[in-house]
Amino acid sequence: MKILIENEIYPIDLLREVFDDPKFYKQNGLEGTITSVGYYHSFEKNSLVFMLPKVFMAEDKKTVFDCTKDELVNLIVNESIKHKTQYNWVRQLSVHFYNSLTEFKKRYTNTSIIHNTETFELNTNLGDKEYSFLDLLLSFVNFYKKNKQQILFKHIEFVSNQAKKPKWEKTIRNSLPILANGKTPIYVEITNKKKIINTEEELLTYFFSILNHLNTEHNLNLKIDKSFNFITGKQFETLCNNGSAKLRKIKHRYFNDTLKKMYVLCELYFSQFDKSSIKRKREDFLAISNYNLVFEDMVDKLFSDKLNTLEVDGITIDKLKNNDDGKIIDHIYDYKSLIDTSNIFYIGDSKYYKSDSLAGKVSKYKQFTYAKNVIQFNIDLLNNKGQQHLGKLRYRDKITEGYNISPNFFIYGYIDDINNYDSHSITKKGSPVPSYHFEDRLFDRDTLFVHQYKINFLYVLKAYTNFNESEIIVFRDDVKSRFRKHFLKFFNNNEDCGFEFYECTKAPHEYELFVEENFKKLNGKCFCTIDNRLLLAKHNDDNEIEEILKHFKKIEKLE
Repeated sequence: MKILIENEIYPIDLLREVFDDPKFYKQNGLEGTITSVGYYHSFEKNSLVFMLPKVFMAEDKKTVFDCTKDELVNLIVNESIKHKTQYNWVRQLSVHFYNSLTEFKKRYTNTSIIHNTETFELNTNLGDKEYSFLDLLLSFVNFYKKNKQQILFKHIEFVSNQAKKPKWEKTIRNSLPILANGKTPIYVEITNKKKIINTEEELLTYFFSILNHLNTEHNLNLKIDKSFNFITGKQFETLCNNGSAKLRKIKHRYFNDTLKKMYVLCELYFSQFDKSSIKRKREDFLAISNYNLVFEDMVDKLFSDKLNTLEVDGITIDKLKNNDDGKIIDHIYDYKSLIDTSNIFYIGDSKYYKSDSLAGKVSKYKQFTYAKNVIQFNIDLLNNKGQQHLGKLRYRDKITEGYNISPNFFIYGYIDDINNYDSHSITKKGSPVPSYHFEDRLFDRDTLFVHQYKINFLYVLKAYTNFNESEIIVFRDDVKSRFRKHFLKFFNNNEDCGFEFYECTKAPHEYELFVEENFKKLNGKCFCTIDNRLLLAKHNDDNEIEEILKHFKKIEKLE
């Protein structure tokens, strides 16, 4: 197995050694850059390759595995690295990573979650009901781990029950026993005059020969019992070429479910070498050149609830989220407002970068556009059909003509512990990014703040295929509450946000006249909440409303 990383440069000789054609990399002289993320296997070259996402690259040209990308290529067989690095993560990562690609392929094929674009390309030569070499490899491993005790017991039981007139002196002298519980010797090869033919032995030999070959070739670290016969070397190569024919001769011997499953696995494996089979493939692969789409879908499956199907002039929130260009809003969900008991949409954007990168100017401006689209949608709905159709969602207040605070966030994938698949480890990253036309108008539709977070990529990878609905709900509840608390902490810190909050001391029926008389000074600075509180956000540099503050009392803390 070789491990390469997206966007990294490798010698062209290495890439030609593992790939049958150059569709997964771009050549530049004597070097090539990996352009895809995914899985690849060549039967002719006997190569198994994973092209990991660029999030596996850390700082100073190091990978998250604490080695360079060049050392990572042959990490599994490189003894100098093997003894320095805990690499039992390899199989676990391989399984989760491959499963994420197949899950995306299934979701994309069945539900059209990604709209067709010129740049989107999911490369595979696997049909919906076809399997890959990795599927087969994992099936062998899982079958063995699940059934090894039962198979071994039946094997020993058969040998013991069929032995006639055993010659114990020769048995003890010529064979080694298995020690049960560390004390009782059990001999699996008994010397006697009468040779008993075990009809199961031939199938067991084929199965364990294949398993032993996979274990050796791909460093699976399986402990296979030595009592079984193995075919190795040149004899195994010959077996691969005529294995299908050998299996057909013994096909009707087996009725036990375990043996029948074992037969099917051997049949599938040998079919890869059957030159007469029309199903025989030269290679199999599943790769994508735009992995940001996969990452967005993985995060969105965790974050986004089913969206409101309300429609205004043919536009729904769901359509805003997935426009024809394939990427408008990555994640959107409604949750508690920051200032009252109403709800507001939280809008997120997945950032698919290396583990130590931050969003650039283009990403920030696009995020502000996404937020304004959602605000406009809700204002259109309010204007056309009234507040009752918005339910608990509340964006604009009629009395002040102010806009509720619209929370936005970037979320980046990162890896700091290659063995951590069970903790989302969401933490704040960088400072909130502001956008405004008037710095002192917090309740203006153009005033937005985008918080930045990082999430454990391996957690997202595992959750994408392993989490059930109840586990996803637990995650959502935790993260929604966590994000809201972070926004509140930001606005409750005057040094961070630059605002102080006040509540009007006048009676609610006086609000409208008071706002009307002072509208020019209060425009974009006030908002009347759903529970009839008139709030004022005073910017540190705003000296125009000092006289008005006598009608307000300071709020120590937003909750």
